[in-house]
Amino acid sequence: MSAVCAAYRLACRDIVQRIYPLLATRRLTTTATPPPSSNEAIKKQRRQVLDDLGLDPYPRYSLPPTGYPLVSHALVHSRWGHAMDSGAKLTDVQLTVQGRIVSKREASKKLFFFDLEQDGQTIQVVSSQARFTGDTTRFRALNRALMSGDIVRASGFIGKTNTGETSIFAANLLVLLAPCLRPIPLRSGFTDPEKRFRSRHLDLLINPKAKHGLIMRSLVLRYIRRFLDTRHFIEVETPVLSPNVGGASARPFTTKSMAFGDTPLFMRVAPELYLKQLVIGGLNRVYEIGKQFRNEGIDANHNPEFTTCEFYQAYASLEDLMQMSEDMLRGMVEELTGSTTIPSLDGADPIDFGSPFRRLDVMQSLREHVPELPDLENDQTLPALQRVIAQRNIVTPYPHTVPRLLDRLIGHYIEPLCIQPTFLYAHPAVMSPLAKCADRNQSTAARFELFINGKEFINAYEELNDPDLQRQNFYLQSMERDQGDEDVPPPDLDFCNALESALPPTAGWGMGIDRLVALLAGLSHLRESISFPVMRPISTK
Repeated sequence: MSAVCAAYRLACRDIVQRIYPLLATRRLTTTATPPPSSNEAIKKQRRQVLDDLGLDPYPRYSLPPTGYPLVSHALVHSRWGHAMDSGAKLTDVQLTVQGRIVSKREASKKLFFFDLEQDGQTIQVVSSQARFTGDTTRFRALNRALMSGDIVRASGFIGKTNTGETSIFAANLLVLLAPCLRPIPLRSGFTDPEKRFRSRHLDLLINPKAKHGLIMRSLVLRYIRRFLDTRHFIEVETPVLSPNVGGASARPFTTKSMAFGDTPLFMRVAPELYLKQLVIGGLNRVYEIGKQFRNEGIDANHNPEFTTCEFYQAYASLEDLMQMSEDMLRGMVEELTGSTTIPSLDGADPIDFGSPFRRLDVMQSLREHVPELPDLENDQTLPALQRVIAQRNIVTPYPHTVPRLLDRLIGHYIEPLCIQPTFLYAHPAVMSPLAKCADRNQSTAARFELFINGKEFINAYEELNDPDLQRQNFYLQSMERDQGDEDVPPPDLDFCNALESALPPTAGWGMGIDRLVALLAGLSHLRESISFPVMRPISTK
């Protein structure tokens, strides 16, 4: 046996010795240094120029020169922009400004004009050899070496050019803080959506409107926190990775934990079940603003990674949440936009947040559009709904379940009518397994959704706190999962056990932040409101 093994090892060694040179040659070929690109040539040239000038291209940040305090561009314009006539010079007002060069003009070898941008404001810097007492050769060389995109600092006095441009007249050489080694198409524009979102930093530098969505997001989050904090809510954090997935019907992203022996973990689709357990634990008013992850499609209204705000309030009703929703959105819109109405992107009537929000009984409205809608309380509901869908030629992906078909009908007939802020309420209980029922027959959920411009923004309901009924609802959901609906989460029995410690009457509320930001900022696509939206990987084939 040992002789056979030895012969086998020798044969393997012979094969390796023969093919290794081929593999090594192939590896060297594929990993060889690529020919220098035009950008590499530009970088090399720029570095050489800076080296010749003896400049550190990436200096540590230091305080401005004594007597030249650092000011913002906005302050220069607001304080002195209207206080001077054309050609005036305030030589006793000495300042320092800094920012990115967005434009450079060389009037002569002795006079250079730079436009510096910072925080959306631009200030002109005039660098004139007539005001420079040092080495004139270095003056010319440095000013010629600076390029659009460079980050610089300029110290001098305030004044206006003869054409009326508010400017800083440099008293010293401009200081390079960081060079730009790649051309930035500041003038030619950057409009292709694919390029914009793959190079978001360039998009933000070139397109001023690109920053608007991100700034609006910050303002929206700040307002929501202030609104809830003043009402004595506590902001909390719940797990993003969990061995259980629940709180919403959605397909999760999955991973594994090496520390737990490759135990499967799920990225959360909603924080609901954890937040309600905090209420059980005595935190009567809690909220969380955070990321959710759903392994679903991407379009103008959906992104796999998105931000929500959810809050839960003990001893509150659905009516309380409706009023809070109106108060929050009306106050937010007025504070952030200066009006209680915002324009519609399609040119239709403005969206009015100042008037009381419309209320629509969802099933009553649906029956007006679909008179043949079947009774939802018998075992023939599913085939009857399938016939309705087929007769009306409404395309509905499989699997077909009662909640899915009802949601499809509501989305087809009712949601497009909700352009102005509209509360849809009285959903069938079968569509809301975590909600209490609003009637004795246990057929209607104590739930509402807020739709604006035909899109869902808020989902809220009075929370089911009967542990046995919750287990029953989870069991019915699991039957839908058995029918092929992979979006339905497995039953979370730990949550049901927690309910046995008594959840007080509680109302829960959730809102999508990305859609709200897009609405208030006037953005047509959800990804415009996200710093770095998910993009399809570039194929290497």
